[in-house]
Amino acid sequence: MIPIKGLNHAVLTVADLDRAVRFYHDVFGFDEIARAGRKMAFMRAHGSKNHHDLGFLSLGRDAVQPPRNAVGLFHLAWEVPAIEDLANARAALVAAGALVGESDHGATKSVYGVDPDGHEFEIMWMVPREQWGEYEGQAPTGHLDLEAELRRHSASAKS
Repeated sequence: MIPIKGLNHAVLTVADLDRAVRFYHDVFGFDEIARAGRKMAFMRAHGSKNHHDLGFLSLGRDAVQPPRNAVGLFHLAWEVPAIEDLANARAALVAAGALVGESDHGATKSVYGVDPDGHEFEIMWMVPREQWGEYEGQAPTGHLDLEAELRRHSASAKS
């Protein structure tokens, strides 16, 4: 067995390196920390202890998009620390024209976006473990009522 500590980084293939870097900086606040020539860039999330959290390999502007329903990575998921951060993430995705969905998975609440190269990602908030209840062994997909979740879980709602 391989003792996995956690996901350190992901590397995505992109058509336009500068466009990808700009998107992840503007939407997520990732900082570009290095380039390897004109083909690769590396970015780090604020507060991350990783050298980089995301890398890009540019295939050029003529890169072919994979066909729908092709085998490959479905999406990446990033966790935010508070339900308010999920609401802010949703607003940022709407502003960027990148929001493609939102779901209530019981133990997690999620919004989904897509970057300019078509990579889908999830931004999720995990309900405190002691509140999982019946969702301990389930992973449903239902409608996310973010306003209700904010009222239920917001730090300001508890004070």
